[in-house]
Amino acid sequence: MDCVIDVQDLHREFVTSKGWVHRKKERVKAVDGISFQVKRGEVFGLLGQNGAGKTTTIKMLITLLAPTKGKCEVLGFDTFSQEKKIRNRINFIFGGELGLYRRLSARDNLKYFACLYHIGQEEADSRTARILELVGLSEKADILVETFSKGMIQRLQIARGLLNDPEILFMDEPTVGLDPLGARMLRDIIRTLKEEGKTILLTTHYMYEADELCDRIAILNHGKLVAIDTPANLKKLAEEEEVIEIRLEYPMENKVKEIEMIQGVKQAVLQQDEKDCLLTVKYSAGAEIIEAVMEILKGTKVHSFSNREITLEDVYIKMLEGLS
Repeated sequence: MDCVIDVQDLHREFVTSKGWVHRKKERVKAVDGISFQVKRGEVFGLLGQNGAGKTTTIKMLITLLAPTKGKCEVLGFDTFSQEKKIRNRINFIFGGELGLYRRLSARDNLKYFACLYHIGQEEADSRTARILELVGLSEKADILVETFSKGMIQRLQIARGLLNDPEILFMDEPTVGLDPLGARMLRDIIRTLKEEGKTILLTTHYMYEADELCDRIAILNHGKLVAIDTPANLKKLAEEEEVIEIRLEYPMENKVKEIEMIQGVKQAVLQQDEKDCLLTVKYSAGAEIIEAVMEILKGTKVHSFSNREITLEDVYIKMLEGLS
């Protein structure tokens, strides 16, 4: 597979002002020397905290922002000096409900955007019908968008992004704010697009989503690239750890520090929800800690106790904690 996105030593700086009376200018490095390539037909994930540089990177790739320094090519063309050769071959889809006309139907929205893409009426009608079927909106095609749920709006956003038959789709948190069923439907659509040969660059805060969809993942932190690999290989970075999860009837904050003192335990975290508490204990692989943990929790009602596999979220948090 050939390379369709080539980023080498990419930088982007912004100048901001601080202070009320004596304002001082300060340079902020939003993207600080990152390098990666994306292959044709690949689903490539960009992960990172808010402010890590994900959206700034995408804006440079979709020709909306000029790099301060470095190489940024899409489909073999420079995104700043040759942007006109790129724009009609890519598209951008963002999470949320903006970008559509709520007083128009789904079909009329797509016809309007097809006109902006200079697609002829006959071809626009054909593409609109096919894409509405792909995103599961054929039966709602002539209903006003203002009556749509968030999930339906986001599927229509994807339909809009497919109108010009792009070779590369950039998706910035496409499932944000969706219920589990809506998010699953969107993930199914992304899989279908991959099967059709589309290249997709995806940002998300949902680690399980990245693990499920992406062929490779790049993790950004404060504008720098800290890791890039397949989800499976990234999870191997934490193979020396094991995790147990214990659901308790009520909080045991005073017990957490005791558990962290057990030889082999790396971290103990207590989370409370409406029903009970979840105690997550990470420990060195092979360490015998379970008996000691249960001794500390003696007298506490335990609802469940289970070992679980290392997840991409575990690796992500471990990497960012190591850099903080």
